[in-house]
Amino acid sequence: MTEHTGTGPSPDPLDTALRLVRAQTALVKRFDASLGGLHGVSLSDFTLLLHLAQAPGGRMRRVDLAEALGLTASGVTRGLAPLERIGLVTREAAARDARVAYAALTPTGRDRLAEMLHTARQVAADHFAAEQCSPEDLTRLSALLTRLGATAPGQRIG
Repeated sequence: MTEHTGTGPSPDPLDTALRLVRAQTALVKRFDASLGGLHGVSLSDFTLLLHLAQAPGGRMRRVDLAEALGLTASGVTRGLAPLERIGLVTREAAARDARVAYAALTPTGRDRLAEMLHTARQVAADHFAAEQCSPEDLTRLSALLTRLGATAPGQRIG
């Protein structure tokens, strides 16, 4: 990652945005290949499970999960369905209001997520090692991405 030194033309914001999208696409493909091959889940499945694991009691209202993931309520329902079928999450009704539905991580889901986390950490480490990113590069990139994501509510993972 290089810094603009003030000499020469300024970087083109559109070119920069498109490079970021390409980098994100490449990284998603790596995560999907490893998580899918070893655990039968996609990166989006993993992200959903991670949000549930980080929620109090391992459960969230579906509407809150949708907001956290930047999805619609129907998008969350579609994402949860296969995870429910394989026993990683379950649907719970609220005790006081049957209209409110929770998504909850099952004990099996928690165990499988621990395995997925190991894989995901390895994919990330391998990716950044292959790109020859130094710890300083990663620190700067993380800070920049945090700033860029601050305007998109609910997009922070972890």
